[in-house]
Amino acid sequence: MHLAIVSTLPPSLGTLTEYGQHLVQAFAEKTSISKISVLTDQTVLPETLAIPRTEIHRIWRFNDPLNPIKIMQKLRQLKPDAVLFNLQFATFGSGHFAAASGLSTPALARASGFPSIVLLHNLMDTIDLQQAGFASSALLEQIIRGAGHILTRVLLQSHRLAVTMPEYQQILQNKYAAKNVFHAPHGTFAKRQAKPLPLQRTILTFGKFGTYKKLEPLIEAHQQLLDHDTNLRLVIAGTDSPNAAGYLASLKERYANAQQIEYTGYVPEEAVPDLFENSSVVAFPYVATTGSSGVLHQAGEFARAAVMPAIGDLEGLVKSEGYQAEFFTADDVSSLRDALWRVLSDREYATKLGLDNQKASSGLLISEVADLYLAQFAHLQMQQKQVRYGY
Repeated sequence: MHLAIVSTLPPSLGTLTEYGQHLVQAFAEKTSISKISVLTDQTVLPETLAIPRTEIHRIWRFNDPLNPIKIMQKLRQLKPDAVLFNLQFATFGSGHFAAASGLSTPALARASGFPSIVLLHNLMDTIDLQQAGFASSALLEQIIRGAGHILTRVLLQSHRLAVTMPEYQQILQNKYAAKNVFHAPHGTFAKRQAKPLPLQRTILTFGKFGTYKKLEPLIEAHQQLLDHDTNLRLVIAGTDSPNAAGYLASLKERYANAQQIEYTGYVPEEAVPDLFENSSVVAFPYVATTGSSGVLHQAGEFARAAVMPAIGDLEGLVKSEGYQAEFFTADDVSSLRDALWRVLSDREYATKLGLDNQKASSGLLISEVADLYLAQFAHLQMQQKQVRYGY
């Protein structure tokens, strides 16, 4: 099979880049795949990836409303046997028109005869749009939800639509009467041996910040915790969200006098293991959620405890996949501070939480998730042959 994958990839600063890389690598290991063509976004950073049997085509740009045209032109040129789209609602842009036009591409691919599957990492129906920073008023929220409903139906025009959480499958089947949806778990990138916690206590937060991932409460909680441990480090790893340019720069200026804080900036994939293994706990300073958390799966992969608010998809992920966490009230500095200290002050407890999370994360590797997609593509190809040859 010649498989085309539409996804962001490192060193892009867009969303789902790390997941996209691991997904492509998982498919590249499959003997049934002869070639992979990745149609990905352009970046100002040098190309860093070299994956066996994989060609990377950087042909589309974030916030470009012409992305569907560029992607479809490339697909017609490449003539793949199947197409997989690795998406969330803001993959193609922060502007409503660019984001919406990009999400029409899977339906166009199906209409052009390509067996097409969408992996959708979030649902508009479950996002608190005002808390997540996507709507500034109740009226705008209603407008965006209406548009999200239409776009969900557009995405359902692909041959199959995969979701990472069983709750999403239920919503799509019950609310949209969808018959072509299946659950494909997020998957863990690798199985690893648990490393001991570092001697120096370190709080890690990792992601793309500035919309619903708010760092102010975490920084203030950390500064208060320095009264307990003057050597306690806070590592802020990652970049601005594509929808919040300049957020981290403004944060550094506002907290210029804060102590024991390290900003790593963009983290290349090869540096991720050291990042987690040198942490004591992973903090999730979220005020809303927009899908299954890749960072929580990584915390489990590296056997690290999590401190998070009991909200939305985070709470659902803990319940459905067996993760453990110390919970706090979202956007509450004192609640976050106390939750962090309950973990940091008890090394045995932190270790147990981490091992519990590693056990939860080891249920399904991303290489096994890739097999789920290959089975779906095989079924689609069989259906096409039946239609073509009349049997």
